[in-house]
Amino acid sequence: MTALDVGVLILRVVLGLTMAAHGYNKFFGGGRIPGTASWFDSIGMKPGMFHARVAATTEMAAGIGLAVGLLTPVPAAGFVALMLVAAWTVHRANGFFVVNQGWEYNLVLAAGAVAIPAIGPGRLSLDYALFHGTAMWDVVQGWWGLVIALALGLGGGIGQLVIFYRPPAKTGA
Repeated sequence: MTALDVGVLILRVVLGLTMAAHGYNKFFGGGRIPGTASWFDSIGMKPGMFHARVAATTEMAAGIGLAVGLLTPVPAAGFVALMLVAAWTVHRANGFFVVNQGWEYNLVLAAGAVAIPAIGPGRLSLDYALFHGTAMWDVVQGWWGLVIALALGLGGGIGQLVIFYRPPAKTGA
């Protein structure tokens, strides 16, 4: 085991559990799924109930998947899609900085998640336990891992926006 293995484990667990907590909060916090659904409707992601369920499930699955390092490029792609949609629908108009509700945090989560399959999930991952020494190991890390995470993530996020996002009409003078 190397310092790199421990470092990537720390990154996977912190990013993964952070994302999973967001999904958990959508299911069980404050307004739960109905409240989240109303919020999705209000920002133009319709139908809100569908998006609330998909977002909460994806956040939990991608978060846990990244934390344990299982098929690492796939949960990383989930991060990219989720953060692209969040940045575009909620934070884009507020600029970059998170102090102004900008998209800075979304970028950090997505970039951190994509870096993990590029670097490799490390020896302290389910990918290593299941796939090390097989052809699949080359798919879950390095160039293939990076390309899979970016292609699936960008495709999923852009597809969701094109199909479902209808910005609310602006009111006022």
